[in-house]
Amino acid sequence: MRKNTMILAVETSCDETAAAVIRNGDTIVSSIIASQMESHKRFGGVVPEIASRHHVEQITLIMEEAMTEADVTFADLDAIAVTEGPGLVGALLVGVNAAKAVAFAHDLPLIGVHHIAGHIYANHLVEPLTFPLMTLVVSGGHTELIYMKEHGSYELIGETRDDAVGEAYDKVARTIGLPYPGGPHIDKLAQTAEAEIDLPRAWLEEGSYDFSFSGLKSSVINTLHNARQKEKEIDPAVIAASFQEAVCDVLVTKTRRAAKEYGVKRLLVAGGVAANSGLRTALETAAEEDGLQLTIPPLPLCTDNAAMIGSAAHFLLEKEAFADDRLNGVPGLMLK
Repeated sequence: MRKNTMILAVETSCDETAAAVIRNGDTIVSSIIASQMESHKRFGGVVPEIASRHHVEQITLIMEEAMTEADVTFADLDAIAVTEGPGLVGALLVGVNAAKAVAFAHDLPLIGVHHIAGHIYANHLVEPLTFPLMTLVVSGGHTELIYMKEHGSYELIGETRDDAVGEAYDKVARTIGLPYPGGPHIDKLAQTAEAEIDLPRAWLEEGSYDFSFSGLKSSVINTLHNARQKEKEIDPAVIAASFQEAVCDVLVTKTRRAAKEYGVKRLLVAGGVAANSGLRTALETAAEEDGLQLTIPPLPLCTDNAAMIGSAAHFLLEKEAFADDRLNGVPGLMLK
C-alpha cells in the first residue's frame, strides 16, 4: 500500500461544484462545495443547462480554493480524480475536462470514479470499511442495495423500478406545497405529526430486494385529491409523517433482510437521503436489534461532495486503475 497519498478530487455530476484534497483515502485535507440550490429552487428542480453553466463558472475557482486550503501544490499530488458518471452529461463534462486538463498539464495520473462508489466511500472517511458489507444507497436518482465483499467489488442486489426515493420525496413535497428540495422539508414536517394515514408499501414479489415508490407517490396525490373533492382538509404534517413512515418501513425492512441473507455484520448508508432523520433513527434501531455495525456519514458527506470521490479514488490508485485522455462523462455509467 502506498503511504501518504494525496489526491485532488472533482465532483460535478449534478448541481454542486466540488473539489477536495484527500490523504490516504481516509483523511479530508480540504473540501470545498459551491451549491447551486438557490439558482434551481425557483424551477422546482435542477435545470441541466443552468447547472452546466454554473460549473463552468466555478470549477477553476473551486479547485484552486481546495488546493489553497490544503496548502499543497501539484507537485504534492499523486493523482487527479473526477466523477465520470452517472449524472447530468453536461455537468459531468465540465468536471471531466477540467480534471483531464490539470492531469495533462502536471503529468499526473487521472482516475475516473463512479458517483455511487463515491457515496459508498464517504463512509470510509468516517471509519475504515470492513467486509463483507451491505450498503443502502438512497438519493435523488438512486435507491439501491449493494453487497461488497472487498474494496472495489460491487454486487447490485436491489434497485428501484421507478422513482428513486429522493425523487419521490421531491414530488410529494411539491404536492403538499413544500419548496425544493423536498426531502429536508418533509423530514422536518413529519416530526410534528403522527402517521395517521395508512399508505401502501410496495413489497413486490417474494424475495425481491427491488424498490418501487411511484405507487406510494400516487397514493398521496389521490388521498389529497379525494379529500379536496369532499371539501376536507388534511394536515400536510400528517401526510408528511405517513409518507415518511411508509418509505422508511420498506427501506429498513428490505435492508435488514438483505443483511441477514448475505451474512454481513457491517451496514452502510449512502446518498443524500441518508441525511433524513426518520430513516437514520429507524436504521439505528434496526442495527441495534440485529447486531449490525452501522455507519451513516455526517450530513455534509451525505450530499454530493468531492471528498467521497477522493476516498474511492485512493483504492483505484492502489490498483493503478488509471484513465487516459479518452475519459468521458457517462450519464448512465454502471457500477461494476
